[in-house]
Amino acid sequence: MLPRLFIICLAIASVGFAADTASTKDGKVTFNRDVLPILQKNCQVCHRPGEIGPMSLLNYESTRPWAKAIRAAVISRRMPPWFADRKVGHFANDRRLSDADVSTLAAWADSGALEGDAKDKPAPLEWKEGWNIQPDLTFEMPVPYNIPASGIIEYTYFVVPTSLKQDTWVTMGEIRPGARSHVHHVIAYVRPPGSTWMKDARLGIPYVPPKRQTLASKPDSQQLVKDVNEFLVGYVPGMQPQRYDIDHSAKLIPAGSDIVFEVHYTANGKPAQDQTRVGLTLAKAPPEKRFITLVGRALDFAIPPGDPNYEAKSFVKFLEPVQFVEQQPHMHLRGKDMSVRMTYPTGESQMILNVPNYDFNWQLVYYHDKPLQVPKSTLMEITAHWDNSQNNKWNPDPTATVHWGDQSWDEMLVNHFGVIVDRATDVQKIVENIKPPLPRN
Repeated sequence: MLPRLFIICLAIASVGFAADTASTKDGKVTFNRDVLPILQKNCQVCHRPGEIGPMSLLNYESTRPWAKAIRAAVISRRMPPWFADRKVGHFANDRRLSDADVSTLAAWADSGALEGDAKDKPAPLEWKEGWNIQPDLTFEMPVPYNIPASGIIEYTYFVVPTSLKQDTWVTMGEIRPGARSHVHHVIAYVRPPGSTWMKDARLGIPYVPPKRQTLASKPDSQQLVKDVNEFLVGYVPGMQPQRYDIDHSAKLIPAGSDIVFEVHYTANGKPAQDQTRVGLTLAKAPPEKRFITLVGRALDFAIPPGDPNYEAKSFVKFLEPVQFVEQQPHMHLRGKDMSVRMTYPTGESQMILNVPNYDFNWQLVYYHDKPLQVPKSTLMEITAHWDNSQNNKWNPDPTATVHWGDQSWDEMLVNHFGVIVDRATDVQKIVENIKPPLPRN
């Protein structure tokens, strides 16, 4: 069973908006003058009809009943969702509200949540229904998938041909599930011509591989690149559209490729239909550089029953120099924390991400404010901890020994990461997942 999303999710855009609380000389904080600008900048991207937010924050009437809940969520820093340690790294999409914004929202709730003068309201934002991007190209599951009301639903795959006659370069991507309350995650992969991955799947027909031969269960990361090419775009609750046009880069869909949807459905007591779509914005011309998403993972852990702080590591060696631009830690319900450290050929070491309080509800992508220059032979060390004790309220079974697996009651140690390379770089030779190195003398 999945954990419940926070009732106030206050999902936001990438940069906080500092309200000018000093301008409130009469001592009254009002919705129209002080609060609405913060909501427009930070909250309405998800809190509007048709989006993930459980309530609309577009106007005073829909926001007023939630004033105290908003206050509690922002003061505790539960919301907006952001879990990276502020002392490690700098991120372009840092979701934290400024102290001024928090003070304004709290003061509004404490002073009676006044509406204020209508003339103080900023103009409403023009939100586009259906997409947060303006896609140049869309792909959709050809027929709706019927989700049962109960039972375990294995990862289900849908192969959709692109019919692209030439190489196509993608600058942004967004996935729109048709049945959000049933969709745990979606990943759209590019399957290039000649790939044998999902060879038995019929185009457009739901497919569950035999013997759980899913993408995640493949033990050889290099074979994974050869068979699948790469992750194109993903969706988990709260995820915003993904950017690939960083420093003159874009993602490649080779001519003649297929798009493979990997969908993790979760039964919730009610049947539903899903017809997920992926939307892409395209580069007007081939870019100077290629953006590619790779993965570091560990598969051979065994978390003992009751262990409150089990540790496992994954190591990735860079075989080519890259610009390292973003990463997304991933674990399941027992996930506790994850950190990522680079050790450079000079022997210098640098932690580039620390997520001390991992939250399965919000699996964020962290975009570095500037690409990190990673030289050849750099070693990336990914360290994760899990809480398999009875003190973990999300723990499905503290008596179980837990291994790698697809379902939420199994576990994973994954860090997807995006790099920028020269277009001529052989993508099969950028990194390798390696066994833990021997201790230094």
